[in-house]
Order: sequence, then structure tokens, then C-alpha cells
Amino acid sequence: MILNKETREATRTRFEAELIHPVKIVLFTQERKRLVLLGSLQGQDCYFCKETRQLLEEVSALSDKIDLQVLDIKSDVGKAAQFGIDKVPGIIIMGQDDPGIRIYGIPSGYEYSTLVEDIVDVSRGTTHLSDKTKETLGTVDKAIRIQVFITPTCVYCPGVVRLAHQFALESPHIRAEMIESTEFQELSNRYNVYGVPKTIVNETISFEGAVPEEEFLENVLKAIKRTDSVE
Repeated sequence: MILNKETREATRTRFEAELIHPVKIVLFTQERKRLVLLGSLQGQDCYFCKETRQLLEEVSALSDKIDLQVLDIKSDVGKAAQFGIDKVPGIIIMGQDDPGIRIYGIPSGYEYSTLVEDIVDVSRGTTHLSDKTKETLGTVDKAIRIQVFITPTCVYCPGVVRLAHQFALESPHIRAEMIESTEFQELSNRYNVYGVPKTIVNETISFEGAVPEEEFLENVLKAIKRTDSVE
């Protein structure tokens, strides 16, 4: 078992109290090699695919409202392309629709709380964002990709990931990805990740550290403006 008894029972209690609608977790994995569909990261070991699967099996067993589907990124390449999954372990948390929440790497350490909170949010279809932020996100009509690089030992990282994932839940045009930087070192090098959390929005805006909701939103809006200027 990955989860200890205390964590398992606390999570079960939380799910029993707060889950409303069914949640589907889709895990893309590959037992021996981490296959990246594009770029130069092909053929490298998937260090935590086995552990990620075990963790998600334990979490999904805590509620009958959670369904876990495990796919292989190589043999299920069409599904991977459909969901935009390009590395493993890759996790999608969705309800009836896909809100664009992605987790790359094992959600361990402090990021376990992110996994639980994401499941609750998707099940309830709600977020804790301010009404002003929700209203602004409702006007977004451009594709936005948010990447948040983290490590499991970073106490400030879950807050930033949670903001990104809530933004995705509020807007069909936003995809938000948590990326465990030590598992994807080549990608971290590409984006010059020297400290976490580090957030990249649409390849044009980047910022480090924990920021409040208003500042996070400002950076997303800046990325939209830059996208508009390029177009």
C-alpha cells in the first residue's frame, strides 16, 4: 500500500461527504519506457508509472463514484492524441466532460492534496475562485495552456497547481498541467526551471513562486494579449 491507514481513512471520509457526481480518472502509462509522442524525450524510463497506477487504484477504491481507466500511451496512441497526452505517467481527471485538468508525474507528497481537491472539484462542478475571476474566465475565447512545474516536497506548489486546475474547470478554453519537474528533467531544462513552482502560460508568459489569484489571472490575460498580438 502507498497510502497509510490515516490518509486512506481521511480521504474516504472526505469523498463520502463531498463527492456528488461521478468522476473518471484516466491514467496513461507505459510499464517500461516513457514515450513522448513529440520532441526529443522519447524512450526514457518511466520512473513512477507503476507507483502512480498503484496510488490511483488505492484512491479510486475509496469511493464508488470514482472510476479509474488505465491506458497504454503506445498501444492507445489514438486516445492519447485525443486527450493531448504526450508523456507518462499522465493523469486526466474528468466528469461527464473533460475540463482540461492534467497531472504529469506521480501526485505524491504535498501534491496528493491536489489530486484529492481536483477530484472533489470535478465531482461538485465548482471552484473556490472569486466571482470576479469566474466572470473574467467566462470571457476567454482563446486556447490557453498553463504548465506548472512542481516537486512533491514543495509546500507552495499545490496552491499554484490548484489555481491552474480551477481556471481550467471554469473555462473550456484552458488546459492546465501539473508537471513533476524531477521526473521530466529534460522538459524542466527546456523551460529553465531552477525553482518551483514555475508557471508557463502559452509559452509566452512565465513566473515563479506562489502568487495570489488576482496576479495569476493577470498573467493569463497577458498571455492572451500576446497571442492576439501575434495573430
